[in-house]
Amino acid sequence: MTELSKYQDPLTIQRVLHGARTIAVVGLSGNELRASHFVGYYLKRHGYQVIPVNPREPRILGETSYASLRDVPVPVDVVNVFRAPDALPGIARDAVAIGAKALWTQFGVINAEGTRIAEEGGLTVIVDRCLKVEHARYVGRMHWLGFNTQRITAVRGGLQ
Repeated sequence: MTELSKYQDPLTIQRVLHGARTIAVVGLSGNELRASHFVGYYLKRHGYQVIPVNPREPRILGETSYASLRDVPVPVDVVNVFRAPDALPGIARDAVAIGAKALWTQFGVINAEGTRIAEEGGLTVIVDRCLKVEHARYVGRMHWLGFNTQRITAVRGGLQ
């Protein structure tokens, strides 16, 4: 899968962000130095119900951690994936099985089979995007210039 833009549509991203209340984070770490922990913490601070899915830890961010998506006892809006790409097909099957609305994979978590399984199961799919970065971009937490540029860059020379 080389054409990722289909899974990075700004309007789809905004719809998922605004419609979600419950986010299951697969691979959420209890280690405060890990990106998944920071993202989970950020999402909790911004009003989302964060459900850790990590079989190695009983509690993360003050929440019960579940061994798999199928163990989560409440409806899930978004399944956010912080796992290796080869784990995605199984996670996608579980996301479809629990009736999640969207599958969102973090940077580098790209697997064509997993994407296909989720799409065929009726889920909205977002690939190779950070949920925290996109939330900050579209919900107003990234406003250094006073407006949404829809770009994050360190390149000087103005916007194009």
